[in-house]
Amino acid sequence: MAKFDMKSDTQVAVGLIATLSGTTPSKGNIVDLSGYEAATFLVCTGTVTDAGDANGFSFEVQESDTTADVAFTAVANEDLVGLESALTVTSDTADGVAVGSIGYVGAKRYIRIVATGTTGTNAAVNVVVAKQRPMIGAATPTYSANIAAT
Repeated sequence: MAKFDMKSDTQVAVGLIATLSGTTPSKGNIVDLSGYEAATFLVCTGTVTDAGDANGFSFEVQESDTTADVAFTAVANEDLVGLESALTVTSDTADGVAVGSIGYVGAKRYIRIVATGTTGTNAAVNVVVAKQRPMIGAATPTYSANIAAT
């Protein structure tokens, strides 16, 4: 039986809603972690017409101290819980599946996820970000606004 309520300590943000096409990267929404100590990216597919070549498509978690697009850099492995390589999709039949999740425990204020396909990729992907471990009290509201890169 569950003994802890994580809903009261979680705020949800849209991380990415995209249709990948070829090798063009798709940058996710910027998520502001102000007031939170951790986040989890939850990755799912929609329709995968073509995962691309043998390497399929993959994801990279990025972080920044500002919302400037050029300021975002790849997160160091020690600030991730799980491996980005575990989020790779290589099958054309991976429609509507939960690809997996990856946690962030770094110190930057802003985070996002970037999805990148390989030659031939044509796939819909969705990522939800659960902001967790609020620094003060319970999380309110239960959703977070999207932030545009500057």
